[in-house]
Amino acid sequence: MSEVFENDIDQLDEKELLSLEDDNNEYHDSAFDGKFVYPSPLYKVKLEYSSEGVYATSKPEFDLQPGDYVIIPTRYGKDLARVLGLSKEPIGIKPSEVVDVERKANQDDLVKYESFKEKEEKAFKIFQEKVEAHHLEMKLIATHYLLEEQKVIFFFSADNRVDFRELVKDLVSVFKMRIELRQIGVRDESRITGGLGVCGRPYCCHAVSDRLRPVSIRMAKDQNLSLNSMKISGQCGRLLCCLSYEFECYTEARKKLPTEGIRLFYDGTNFRVMEINPLAAMVKMQGDDGRVLEVAASRFVNKDGKWRISD
Repeated sequence: MSEVFENDIDQLDEKELLSLEDDNNEYHDSAFDGKFVYPSPLYKVKLEYSSEGVYATSKPEFDLQPGDYVIIPTRYGKDLARVLGLSKEPIGIKPSEVVDVERKANQDDLVKYESFKEKEEKAFKIFQEKVEAHHLEMKLIATHYLLEEQKVIFFFSADNRVDFRELVKDLVSVFKMRIELRQIGVRDESRITGGLGVCGRPYCCHAVSDRLRPVSIRMAKDQNLSLNSMKISGQCGRLLCCLSYEFECYTEARKKLPTEGIRLFYDGTNFRVMEINPLAAMVKMQGDDGRVLEVAASRFVNKDGKWRISD
């Protein structure tokens, strides 16, 4: 295990600190400008091969129910997805990100999908052999056959850009079909492979969250979490996705409270705010006389830009 995961974040240099944050994020909170009227009904579906959440509309005659399988267009081609249910409050999506359900999947589709799993296992091994033969530094994450197209996709990770043109030619000669290689980040890798987090539950990126939201060190600091990288980093080596879940609540709560470090006069002594606990609604402060007090947040009043404590 590297030193980065054995030290407190406060002891890390700037480069090591930033390495915990994701540097390849496509999520944007500002994607929706408020003018887009979402179609109704709007469903949330999940791609079977990648666990990626997608918003989709459907014809009334399909009568979709949670658990149904459907065929939808994806960035790679038409593929199988499972209906999770109706979406009442879509979050941060663009009109272009809403797809139309092509049709409900039939029994032949499901049988075909299951048969592809065996082919994907064989393709996985062949790919690894070819990578070794071409002496390429890349790690294969997953192999996927598109349901309705003669195409196989290989998802891989690598520390640097990889020139895989000769590899693709070799693979085409073996599979006799369209080949696509996609380099993905470590968070995408965790979303595809899945697993259990430190909380004992499935990875959020695999089983809970719709998208890979950006997570920063600030989110951990503002929630008064221990800045030990082993405790706030996931299996992917990046900050835990769940750090972003309550961040907005903490941010709103802190707007009504003084910030750490400010000084105010109380009970005949100057005090400095040491720590704020938004959830417990308590503020800890230390006086010049050595006293350490915990005061209810509701007693703090901001008047003309100055904080004071009411009786």
